[in-house]
Amino acid sequence: MIDVNKENFEEEVLKAEGVVLVDFWGPKCESCLSLMPDVEKLAEKYGDQVKFSKLNTAENRRLAISQKVLGLPTFIIYKNGEKVKEISGAENCTPEAIENLITENI
Repeated sequence: MIDVNKENFEEEVLKAEGVVLVDFWGPKCESCLSLMPDVEKLAEKYGDQVKFSKLNTAENRRLAISQKVLGLPTFIIYKNGEKVKEISGAENCTPEAIENLITENI
């Protein structure tokens, strides 16, 4: 998984070709931290079809706000730089829902 931030977000996500999943997380978000191992497994499974990245919202607050991320955890799929689908909130961001989000968009 690629760590994205305000320096490389445009290059790695908005200018990327194909499908990019961005995991918006925070160091104090228990749900975010508990999902990380599952997301890393999905990266191993789908890494040849989807670019996986994660953004620490505590360190990149303005960037998260610019992407309209209002709660954590949030997972957004971008295709060729365009936001196409998003899931947000601990109750919605299950490992199964994240995998569905990926498979629906590849």
